[in-house]
Amino acid sequence: MTGRCQNEPPSTGNRNLPLKTPKGTRDYGPGAMALRQRLLDQVVRVFRKHGAVPLDTPVFERKELLAGRYGEEAKLIYELQEQGGEPLALRYDLTVPFARYVALHNLSSMKRYQLAKVYRRDNPQPARGRLREFYQCDFDIAGAYDPMLPDAECVKVVCEVLHQLDIRAFVVKINHRKLLDALLQVCGVSAEMFRTICSSIDKLDKMPWDAVREELILQKGLQVETVEQIGMYVTLHGGLELVDRLADDAKLNCLPGAKEALDELRLLFQYCALFQVADRLSVDLSLARGLDYYTGVIYEAVLVGGDNDDEGTQAALVGSVAGGGRYDNLVGTFNPHRKQLVPCVGVSIGMERLFCIMEARSREEPRTNDTQVYVASVHKGLHLKRLEILNRLWAADISAEHSYKTNPKLLDQLQHCEQYRIPYAVIIGDGELARGVVKLRNVATRQEEAVELEMLIEKVSSQLLNGP
Repeated sequence: MTGRCQNEPPSTGNRNLPLKTPKGTRDYGPGAMALRQRLLDQVVRVFRKHGAVPLDTPVFERKELLAGRYGEEAKLIYELQEQGGEPLALRYDLTVPFARYVALHNLSSMKRYQLAKVYRRDNPQPARGRLREFYQCDFDIAGAYDPMLPDAECVKVVCEVLHQLDIRAFVVKINHRKLLDALLQVCGVSAEMFRTICSSIDKLDKMPWDAVREELILQKGLQVETVEQIGMYVTLHGGLELVDRLADDAKLNCLPGAKEALDELRLLFQYCALFQVADRLSVDLSLARGLDYYTGVIYEAVLVGGDNDDEGTQAALVGSVAGGGRYDNLVGTFNPHRKQLVPCVGVSIGMERLFCIMEARSREEPRTNDTQVYVASVHKGLHLKRLEILNRLWAADISAEHSYKTNPKLLDQLQHCEQYRIPYAVIIGDGELARGVVKLRNVATRQEEAVELEMLIEKVSSQLLNGP
């Protein structure tokens, strides 16, 4: 007789299957998830403080909807294998789905936030928080409003989020797509080359000018004289004084787009000064943000290191932690017959990159549960009484748990409380129950007091509210 032995598990056909996550992804254990959730909660509080409402969209969209929105970045879109239906792709960001939502529901205004995973077929760099699956936290304002009022609030939101996360050493680089286009026009670049040249210029935060210069000449085909003129502009950075200096540039003055952009940048500085964040702004003419849909002000929050050497090193690795800008035409591309445009501006917070900073900064494992009370027993045969008390605590909306053994050792139960930092333990024993009392133990101080069983819920509630 042949075949498997009776107790042999069925073969999976993958006996040597490597146990690892797909490239560019990672698992987040309880400690990491506790830290991530704390960060996400802090970000949401800022978004809600500014009046934003939550939104969720599908994790995949119709492929044709995403096509043509991201310029050269489109090669990073994850396309899904067609299963007999319409061609689909995983969402690349949260901005295009939001614009699709506004167009689909024929909205004229909306202030929304969204926290969700996005997917990019990129070359992962985990140490820099650069993954293929990662969270974005977006804040957007859609609607026709007066210039720079929504834009300034987006900058304020970025600064508030970073302050809320206790990240102090950062700068918000700003530029304007119309100014960038005007600079390229002044330098003799044809309009059809603007976007591809911008994608090279945008690499100046990662590459020296000499490397970008070589790419513009050898790969993009620009003349050396043109590239040298571009270099004179895109290596400039500064504050409001740079805006004034560019306004005096005779070549730029001839272009309406440049004048409009400089006026808007000056207004942005004024509003950000009232929001007390103007000192964070730095005009950086190399900032291009390669996505095709930006039409006006663009910005990017960059960590610059701090007094702490470890954080400075991590900041250098992570770099940009937030970015966004104005995209006035994106909604209209989904609904070309609509008479009125829906201008938009928004910002995206890179949660994975911030998480790298927080994880490196954390000196101890964060608490991973919300249990407030542990119900412990001293003697055998008390598990039914434990369940009764446990149910009363739950009914009072108190987070509680107990051992899943009918007769656990008291020392094991108390060690569990200390290991998971559960603040209080209710200890029951035959003698105490005969007198109608239980012991309430402060796990941190190990102090105990007798509490009447009928008053337990009231006493625990008071302790949790007011502390010991």
